[in-house]
Order: sequence, then C-alpha cells, then structure tokens
Amino acid sequence: QEQLVESGGGMVRPGESLRLSCVTSGIGFSANAMGWYRQAPGKQRELVAVSSTGGIATYSDSVQGRFIVSRDNGKKTLYLQMNNLKPEDTALYYCHTFPAEGLWGQGTLVTVSS
Repeated sequence: QEQLVESGGGMVRPGESLRLSCVTSGIGFSANAMGWYRQAPGKQRELVAVSSTGGIATYSDSVQGRFIVSRDNGKKTLYLQMNNLKPEDTALYYCHTFPAEGLWGQGTLVTVSS
C-alpha cells in the first residue's frame, strides 16, 4: 500500500528555517525521482524541488538558493531544508514521486508570518 507521510511544518517568522520530512512506503522510493510540491491558499499545486534517483537536485526559481532537497534511500525518506523563509512560502507542502502518480498524502502546513 502506497503511503506518504509529511511532517515538520509549522509557523515561523520571515527569515527563519524549517526542515520537512516525508516518510514513504510502497512506492519504490529508491527507484523514483521524488519531488516536493506545495499548494498555497487559492492557488494550484506547484512543484518546488526534485531529487533524482541519484540525488541530483533541481529547484523552482522561487526557492532556488534557499531550499535544499535531499533523500535517504535506506529510510525511504525525502527531506526539504527551507531557509530564509518568506511569507510567499506559506502553503501546504507535499511530497510525491516525480512525476506524481497516485494518491497524495495529507501534507504539512508551513506558515510564514511576522
């Protein structure tokens, strides 16, 4: 059974950091590129970071230089280190395969506000 469980979200002030985790099962983690996606209120879900099967990372322009995606294939876990957070980073964050196929997890909420 496929399962993706995101955690680590919270409420922070601009400029602060958070680290998100996504524990997976049943998706063949090590054989898949994995992505972090986010959906802000009233907006469509967008892709923000991808980790290839070999751990090569790519980022959207909006988070380039501030976010770092990493993965632990042994733990079937994807991480997102988010630094210098901005109010526009406020969103529900999800992980999934890239490209995304199948059901989504519950996500973890990140709120950036002064």
